[in-house]
Amino acid sequence: MTRSPKPIQTAFPIVSVEALDLEAQGIARLADEEGQSGKVIFIRGALPTEQVTYTVTREKARFAKAKLKDIYKAAVFRTTPKCKAFGICGGCSMQHLDFAAQIAIKQRVLEDDLWHIGRLKPEEILRPIAGPAWNYRHRGRLSVIDRSIKKGTVLVGFHEHNSSYVADMSACEVIPEKISALLVPLRELVGSLSIRDRVPQIEFAVGDCPKASADTTKKQIALVIRHLLPLTKADLDKLEDFAKDHELGIWLQAGGPETAKPFYPSEQQLLYRLPEFGIEMPFLPTDFTQVNHAVNQVLISKALSLLEVNPTERIIDLFCGIGNFTLPIATQAREVLGIEGSATLTKRAMQNAKHNRLEHKTSFKESNLFETTAKDIAQWGKADKWLIDPPREGAMEICKALRDLPKDQHPKRIVYVSCNPKTLARDAAILTHELDYRLTKAGIINMFPHTSHIESIAVFER
Repeated sequence: MTRSPKPIQTAFPIVSVEALDLEAQGIARLADEEGQSGKVIFIRGALPTEQVTYTVTREKARFAKAKLKDIYKAAVFRTTPKCKAFGICGGCSMQHLDFAAQIAIKQRVLEDDLWHIGRLKPEEILRPIAGPAWNYRHRGRLSVIDRSIKKGTVLVGFHEHNSSYVADMSACEVIPEKISALLVPLRELVGSLSIRDRVPQIEFAVGDCPKASADTTKKQIALVIRHLLPLTKADLDKLEDFAKDHELGIWLQAGGPETAKPFYPSEQQLLYRLPEFGIEMPFLPTDFTQVNHAVNQVLISKALSLLEVNPTERIIDLFCGIGNFTLPIATQAREVLGIEGSATLTKRAMQNAKHNRLEHKTSFKESNLFETTAKDIAQWGKADKWLIDPPREGAMEICKALRDLPKDQHPKRIVYVSCNPKTLARDAAILTHELDYRLTKAGIINMFPHTSHIESIAVFER
């Protein structure tokens, strides 16, 4: 005989929400028997200043996870989510929060992390960098799930919150409208294939049309279909018809990202433009590029302004990718060295420099920047300034390696673009407390509206 599990307590008295965490969960505290602040409750869907009840979804000794049940006093900055899948899809967690309030909360998180982790306060808080609130995401990965072969149900979209299931969504408000309109047709396409249960994902990438195009305002779309088994002739015919009907390119990926090849048309060149610098950046749909093209243009302009590039200076761009910052810097500096850990991206950066006729002012090096030593930095050669744009892990080894070099080999200014305020704060502590830098400026970049993801930019001066 099996015993039924003890049911979780489902409802609690009304609580006041005090703050918001990095996952956009409301934070409330229960009072203990003596009336003191006790157990922390993280309530998904609740906002600061609200009074709510909740349902517990996960219970621990010192905290509990919960979802919102009822609102008795709503926050003035609560708003109605635009997306019908909000609360189910895990892609956006802040759509119920006014757009201006989202930015303010992200700015507060950055300042709090800098202080609590790095014991630092910037001398100046930069004005937030923001752009369009909707249809901004020009690159992404849609998951595919064959929910029921017998019922003929295929879902294409983003995962549900904290789940391996795909949300049942017919539209998405943060991706371009044309791709959003493809979510249902893609279900039908995958459902018609012979290997419908062996297509785990479809990536999309949006780029500008070449200048030779009759309409340069029109966007190019590429879909990369990952397939775990070979496609039949009938499958390929269906894919080609789909590409023609929807005026887009289809790429096929049988293995890792390096196996992605254009299927129809047989050649497709994606690129994005940086008009301020007269630069075109060709890329492959599987390359890492910034997803928000509008904000990326403003970010590059701001980063170069903060670098204060001089035509006589040599600059080093660390984690340079395909040259997103390197090539704009090259239009203003004497020389730029771009360093990247991926061989594929390093090669693409060199090709992009040649494409923009900047190869005489740029050089590129492949190097694992997470294992950087003082000897490595010395081999890079002296540079007047650095730009660092690392992944979420940050640039700790680079900052630590600087400690073992003479001060005259340190760059006089570092502009640090971060996608994780916690690792930025950690690295900032090394630069300021262990080296001779000042944190002169810092601010947020709202690269991912309606999500809790925080990008930021900081300036360090020697």
